[in-house]
Parts: sequence; structure tokens; C-alpha cells
Amino acid sequence: MTVENGVRMLAGSMVLISLSLGIWVNSWWFALTAFVGLNLLQSAFTGICPAVKILTKLGFKAGSGS
Repeated sequence: MTVENGVRMLAGSMVLISLSLGIWVNSWWFALTAFVGLNLLQSAFTGICPAVKILTKLGFKAGSGS
């Protein structure tokens, strides 16, 4: 799996998990959803994404660029 696919998988999973926890456990979990969204926005503008560094260290391969 490529780093790009890993980032998408991680972000999507975090959003779905935090939405579920926000509905069934405590509404403060929606803050995690907001954090993920803000992190995606800032990475689009700055090109800096902490998840990329973590996934690279875990052995995910760089994408083909397409």
C-alpha cells in the first residue's frame, strides 16, 4: 500500500470512528473529526502531513505520482 492510500485510509477511519463515538459515547468526540479535517486542510496548503512521516517509518511505499 502506498503512503497516499494509507493517509486516506487513516483519515477516513478516524472520521468514521470519531463520528460513531460522538453519537454513541460523548459529543466531545466530534472534536477529533474537526481535528482530522483541519489537519487535512493545513496539509493541502503547506504540504506538511504528520501521518505521511509516520506511515513512511512504518514501511509504506511512496506512490507512483499518478
